[in-house]
Amino acid sequence: MVNGKTLLVVGDRVLVSPEKGEGKTRIGLYLPPAAVEKLAVQGGHVVEVGPGTPVPSPSEMGDEPWKAQSQERAAAYVPMQAKIGDYALFLRTSAVEIEFEGAKYLVVPHAAILLLVRQEAQEEGAPPDADFDEKDFKV
Repeated sequence: MVNGKTLLVVGDRVLVSPEKGEGKTRIGLYLPPAAVEKLAVQGGHVVEVGPGTPVPSPSEMGDEPWKAQSQERAAAYVPMQAKIGDYALFLRTSAVEIEFEGAKYLVVPHAAILLLVRQEAQEEGAPPDADFDEKDFKV
């Protein structure tokens, strides 16, 4: 929640805070941010996740699935692998850039995520430390 506003991610989408600064190539050259934006793959930290892909309950199908069903039942979702705090590597072309309260984010479909890096919490109930660096893995 920022300034009394809550940003809700819907469906199978993930809100990512993109990496900032210059990218570094394998041979040590630094790329300006404009060049990094044109790369096919980008990384960032997962800030929020949607509920997942909605699916109907098998019991709701009945003998006549084309008839309107009761709207009172809660929707069921296929959960997503991405969790808040993960580092996601995703296809840049699938991401949509937004700005919310002065901060830039990317909305990424879950299917566009190539891999997730998750650091397990040290203690029970402690939030994971999601400070990953480019040095943690190679693309």
